Amino acid sequence: MRKITLAATTLAAAGAVAGPALAADLNVSVEIPRLSVAAYHRPYVAVWIERPDNTAVRTLAVWYEVSNVEEGKDWLKDMRTWWRRGGRAMTMPADGISSATKAPGRHTVSVPGARLSSLPAGDYVIVVEAARELGGREAVRVPFRWGAANTARASGSSELGAVSVTVTR
Repeated sequence: MRKITLAATTLAAAGAVAGPALAADLNVSVEIPRLSVAAYHRPYVAVWIERPDNTAVRTLAVWYEVSNVEEGKDWLKDMRTWWRRGGRAMTMPADGISSATKAPGRHTVSVPGARLSSLPAGDYVIVVEAARELGGREAVRVPFRWGAANTARASGSSELGAVSVTVTR
């Protein structure tokens, strides 16, 4: 009986240490505002994780012109920060990451914990960058903690609205 209790205690302790990062899911909510401009084009948007020192960890989503793949890929470099931090090394379309541009409104990028299982617990930043033809470019940075349940928010001022990050267990 004592061996079972000791084994159960050891297993529970190991789960408490390794469990948070493995069991967590990440949800990023991005608001694309409705703009009153003469020629509106849906923005290209990139969502990625960085360390606090600005080194890119992983791209989570890229929304761009997929109906004309070659032309769409030519304009990815307009999301300059993402492009320089790792976008130019990616092959598009990227399975599970790339998709079409989105209309104004609130959109969610949901990443199951299994996809981020190699990400060590710690402090990170979600970066959402948007660039629009005949429009502007904007990046919103939201610090968050991976490995523990938490929520963080920030807001853009022109090309992006509210951005929120939720880590659930």
